[in-house]
Amino acid sequence: MPRKRKTPKEGSSSQGQPSEQGVHGQLQRHGQPEQIQSPQHQQGRGQPPPYHGQAAEGKGRVGEAQGTGPVSGLSIGSYVPVATVGLSIPDLRQAVLSHAPPYQQAFVGADTGPRTLPLGRPSLLPPESAGPQLEEFQKITLQASKPEVAGPSQVQAPPISSKKLVFPRRPGKGQTGIKCLVKANHFITELPEKDLHQYDVTIKPEVTSRDVNRAVIRQLVNQYRDTHLGKRLPVYDGRRSLYTAGPLPFTSKEFNILLVEGDDGPSGPRREQQFKVVINFAARADLHHLGQFLSGRQADAPHEALQVLDIVLRELPTQRYIPVGRSFYSSDLGAKQSLGEGLESWCGFYQSIRPTQMGLSLNIDMSSTAFIEPLPVVDFVSQLLGMDVTAVLLADTDRVKIKKSLRGVRVEVTHRGQMRRKYRIVTLTSQPTQELTFPMDDNSTMKSVVEYFREHYNISLQHTRLPCLQVGNQQRPNYLPMEVCKIVAGQRFSKKLNNRQITALLRVTCQRPQDRENAILQTVYQNAYNKDPYAKEFGIKISDRLASVEARILPAPRLKYHDSGKEKDCQPEEGKWNMLNKKMVDGGKVNYWACINFSVSRVPENLAGRFCQELAQMCQTSGMEFNPCSIVPLQMSRPDQVESALKRIYTEAKRKLKEKELDLLIAVLPDNNGSLYGDLKRICETDLGIVSQCCLAKNVLKMDKQYMANVALKINVKAGGRNTVLVDALRRRISLVSDIPTIIFGADVTHPHPGEDTNPSIAAVVASQDWPEVTKYVGLVSAQAHRQEMIEDLYKEVKDPKGRDVIRSMIRDLLRSFYTATGQKPMRIIFYRDGVSEGQFYQVLLDELVAIRKACMSIEKDYEPPVTFIVVQKRHHTRLFAHNHRDRNSVDRRSGNILPGTVVDSRICHPTEFDFYLCSHAGIQGTSRPAHYHVLWDDNRFSADALQSLTNNLCYTYARCTRSVSIVPPAYYAHLAAFRARFYMEPETSDSGSLHSGLPGSSDNPSSSGTRSTRPGTGAAAVRPLPAIKENVKRVMFYC
Repeated sequence: MPRKRKTPKEGSSSQGQPSEQGVHGQLQRHGQPEQIQSPQHQQGRGQPPPYHGQAAEGKGRVGEAQGTGPVSGLSIGSYVPVATVGLSIPDLRQAVLSHAPPYQQAFVGADTGPRTLPLGRPSLLPPESAGPQLEEFQKITLQASKPEVAGPSQVQAPPISSKKLVFPRRPGKGQTGIKCLVKANHFITELPEKDLHQYDVTIKPEVTSRDVNRAVIRQLVNQYRDTHLGKRLPVYDGRRSLYTAGPLPFTSKEFNILLVEGDDGPSGPRREQQFKVVINFAARADLHHLGQFLSGRQADAPHEALQVLDIVLRELPTQRYIPVGRSFYSSDLGAKQSLGEGLESWCGFYQSIRPTQMGLSLNIDMSSTAFIEPLPVVDFVSQLLGMDVTAVLLADTDRVKIKKSLRGVRVEVTHRGQMRRKYRIVTLTSQPTQELTFPMDDNSTMKSVVEYFREHYNISLQHTRLPCLQVGNQQRPNYLPMEVCKIVAGQRFSKKLNNRQITALLRVTCQRPQDRENAILQTVYQNAYNKDPYAKEFGIKISDRLASVEARILPAPRLKYHDSGKEKDCQPEEGKWNMLNKKMVDGGKVNYWACINFSVSRVPENLAGRFCQELAQMCQTSGMEFNPCSIVPLQMSRPDQVESALKRIYTEAKRKLKEKELDLLIAVLPDNNGSLYGDLKRICETDLGIVSQCCLAKNVLKMDKQYMANVALKINVKAGGRNTVLVDALRRRISLVSDIPTIIFGADVTHPHPGEDTNPSIAAVVASQDWPEVTKYVGLVSAQAHRQEMIEDLYKEVKDPKGRDVIRSMIRDLLRSFYTATGQKPMRIIFYRDGVSEGQFYQVLLDELVAIRKACMSIEKDYEPPVTFIVVQKRHHTRLFAHNHRDRNSVDRRSGNILPGTVVDSRICHPTEFDFYLCSHAGIQGTSRPAHYHVLWDDNRFSADALQSLTNNLCYTYARCTRSVSIVPPAYYAHLAAFRARFYMEPETSDSGSLHSGLPGSSDNPSSSGTRSTRPGTGAAAVRPLPAIKENVKRVMFYC
């Protein structure tokens, strides 16, 4: 194989579209399907009190006139931020990283020398560097001497110790609802009685591959277990730590290990490498603190002990299967299914040991993921592009797609007989194989790749118009023609899947509850934990039965609709209802609208016009004020002319309306529209200031009444209306919400897809604007550093271009917006935070609660509303099954899932902290995934019943359908807003950018302006700013 500048030699050491386009299909939220179907209002408040010196004149009553007036959302420019003059509420904007570095968990065994493992350390103990920030946190929370709310809702005092922060303890268990039994995929695990010993491992020469490290230690154990290791069977984490059940007969010892690798085939030469392994005693401890924690007598989780037990139970599966995160996969664990474009699905299982109220439990679940088919590279590329690549000349876009898919993939050569050397692909050559040359020797004699393979291997390359694979490093690259390479088996595909592949993968993983339960039990049987030599060595015993758990089914809330409808309210059944005989509680106004058809080939002009008339009639029937006539004639356009077509319709509408605005644009899109959807949303919302509703051609052609009813729900909230509200909210009967003005926040951060290494993460925060109904939300989004989870723009003090100190705070903006809409100052904050893993609980609380406190005090010195901070988790693997799948009183008749409203706060929940699992939705396909809610801070002192009922009831107020949804709506809306903001980033089609125009491009795109460094001194790329959303758009729930 040729290499530059030296004698050639081998062997150097789809985008997804939001469900707006298919409204009567399914909503996807973290893999959980939810059916979209279809879902009025009394507000009347007196004159608001003056707010921070602002005159109360002109406020009037709130929420009158069908969503017009202040209640519609943000009133930009109505206040002056601290320390600056003339700065309005920030638009959608870029985020700048805070200067504080992210906290990192202390690593067991990081230092050397004997010590005792601190198994009793706090569950989320910050490192020493957290001191100043924790002190600031305490300083802010200390100002509780004058709580603004009497009774139980008082701002908490700071943590007693500067070294730890304890999350709220469970305030008792809930009692509301019908009691029942469910089964959970948790298996009781007996706590071992043996001492744990940890040893530090050093392997020389160092290698980065865990697989090689494991192979070295496995060889060491095979050679020396019965002698130098004293018959101990250790487990190894693949890096620096080795664990034993009892001491080894030495405190420090050096071993020389010869590792023989057989990568070159059964009859080829075998490579040997010598390693020096040094094992040093590091720590010794019993499991007393873990037992104390599990019994509730200790608040701090000993994570190190849990980590050791997890490593023990992972040791044997790691040897048998391919580990991916906490899951294990094998081609033998289930039938493989083709996903298209050279990918296939492999079945596997998830495994994690967890502390619960019933003691230790092993959480087992089924999983599937995409693997690359072990094809010849030419065949893989042909499948990837959907054409015979040997017969055509590749376009630049094809080459970019191939490069993105193959980067990092391991291949083996096929042109050297039994010597099947393996290489990792770095990139593709920019030139086809037939044009590639390289220097043969120091005299720089040039030779072509084609000629080299003919002379050295007697191979006449056939596909010389294809580029070569480049392996090795950039300084000394090797070139491999595609036709002499085959993809190595067992490689997970970690990049973004397209829509068809996602659908195919979901089809594989979609199992009815009883089938999934049986598959989990079968996995436990096959894993045979009672015969696992490592589990035996450490004395770990695991039950083979699913845990039986007490649960309750919470009642569904009663929903209010407009009094002019035949049905003024309704009681949902099994998590769903419909709009028959009902009118929206607060119908929005659409006086001026237009329609544009981008699917000219499928939807003729007369049919598109008839659809718009039917949709307008449905909006009127549902309770909206909707003008039956469009302001301009129906427009027809090709998808590749989206920008000019939109500007043309905007100009024509503006000419007729003069000072008024176009209220709505209805857009008919092709079923497979590529970048059209994202381009349309970006242009409408950030350039022209148009609220839009997209409809797929296939739905337009059906003219289905149910579909149009669903679309009407979305149009109503985009027009500033509300579909329904809780009866209890109107009657002021929601505990810790109805008594005083309460604002409910939702927050989420979405990250770029794997493989997009420079694109920013997008943070979104939404907040309720219509207390006491808490149904209407407005939101803000910001771009922040790549894969940064903490929301940086909650509160930030920065310099403006003139060097003045200014405050940028999404929280403060939304608090002021709440006052503008309701005339009342929020006296209580409830904050639902989505997307946070357990390892980030401490950091997110320390960072974001401090930001909330600062934002409040930046408005008014003594303004300290009590805060309840709740993390919402959907990406977990706990599943709940009916105790009796034939019991119609506790099972959904269609899907076989547990009933909506099923809540669990015992047995499988945290031993001491305030958390619960809630299945608030009716599962349609597959097995329902309950949401996990974990309270990290609670000034308001919610009871279990109060918080569980509030959360469940809010799930019935989701604006886009007449079903309860799987997570609380403010968190859901934040996710939608963050997803929408990705479309605002200009497309990037270079080799390093994204091929999907709906996703953000490279952060150094020359078209961006006003970028700021994300984290000074780290070398991080500047975060590309988001364009501002137009004022009339951001006032409504445009992201629905």
